[in-house]
Amino acid sequence: MRKDIENREDVSKLVHTFYALIRKDELLGPIFNKHIKEEQWPAHLEKLTDFWETNLFGVPAFKGSPTMAHIKVDKELDYGVEQKHFGQWLTIWFSTIDTLFEGERATRAKEAARRMAAGQFMAIWHNRPEN
Repeated sequence: MRKDIENREDVSKLVHTFYALIRKDELLGPIFNKHIKEEQWPAHLEKLTDFWETNLFGVPAFKGSPTMAHIKVDKELDYGVEQKHFGQWLTIWFSTIDTLFEGERATRAKEAARRMAAGQFMAIWHNRPEN
């Protein structure tokens, strides 16, 4: 039986496992690997762990602007980020959670990701020059 996400260690395990899969993914890997250099990954994973710890536990650990980062990546990709990218991201996120965890926080992590993916895509869309 899998357990729920209970602490920062669990969040870190989720984040590290998930982004190891993302980096190998045929659709998403090239994007992430292009925009985050190898030596930047450890710090980026810590920041993402902060992000999810803040979201799941209310711990004020995260500082940053994910929206601005996504808008910048979209611009660098000639406005090529599509819904399919966020759909693939969610598919891998859900699968990773289901492999490692179950319970209330695991479900909240899925719901939060679903809302964030939609919000990030809309923010990207609304910040494109033609919109």
